[in-house]
Amino acid sequence: MSSVLFASVVRVADGLPLSASTDYEQDRELHETRKHLKALSRKLSNFPDRCTFKSGVYNVNFTSALGVCYMMVCLSNYPSVLAFSFLDELQKEFIVTYDGKRVGAAVRPYCFIQFDAVIQKAKQRYNSPRSLSTKINMADMQTEIKLRPPYRLSLEDVQAINGFSSRSSAKYKGIAPTQTLEPLTLPGAVSCVLSVLCGGLNLLRGVHAIESVLQDEDEDFSSVIAFFLGTAACLYQCFLFAYFSVWRNLKSFLALGLVCLCNMYLFQLRNVWQILFHVAVAACMTLHTHLRQPLGKAPDYNV
Repeated sequence: MSSVLFASVVRVADGLPLSASTDYEQDRELHETRKHLKALSRKLSNFPDRCTFKSGVYNVNFTSALGVCYMMVCLSNYPSVLAFSFLDELQKEFIVTYDGKRVGAAVRPYCFIQFDAVIQKAKQRYNSPRSLSTKINMADMQTEIKLRPPYRLSLEDVQAINGFSSRSSAKYKGIAPTQTLEPLTLPGAVSCVLSVLCGGLNLLRGVHAIESVLQDEDEDFSSVIAFFLGTAACLYQCFLFAYFSVWRNLKSFLALGLVCLCNMYLFQLRNVWQILFHVAVAACMTLHTHLRQPLGKAPDYNV
């Protein structure tokens, strides 16, 4: 029985299958595994760029880069270094053959089915590991896997992602910290420091507002809440900037909205320049969070 059983190439943004191997063995358990692969392909943007999912005697391995995901099904005892070296080879061949514009313009499933010829050749080679000639590349891959092992998805992760479980999506948010972000830039670091400063100013004003409320019962306690919400929003933006999180861009934008609302409410307690400063810092943090994307592989990786 072959070790590498099935492989496919999928667009990350919407899960559109671009190509796949056409000759695969089929049994009930393998059919269920391929159903899991198809379900995972629809939610690839929620996962790190390298994952493994065990389904009975089979493994689903996949790796993503430059908006395209390379997926495969193999026996669970097939070495990870060979599995991800196989996917890495598909990635390099696909990048050379198809540019990003063609991938983005694709509208029909399997519009690059001719890539199956490349998949078949790679399958034949990786199903006979002793005949492989890319030992240097595999040594590099083995080192990389030791340094940054693939995230191991559980069945609960897959069920939660696809709505088959009543558990909260927080179940699979633990995936996020395994993803590495791009290196910190100086403007991003400055924005983060200023955001912490804004949070500290909000906290200090909130403490003073509490003292005023305690001294004068007629004081409005809602301003205290606005100051502390502003503090939380600023610090949360720093967290989103520093660590990968599912939907982190959306969360950062919502935190920006909260900062704006809090400052609108505190309009009577701050002058225009103070409000503009707080809003501008929050906007910069949102921008730099968006710019600091998860670290993917370069097109010439291992070339």
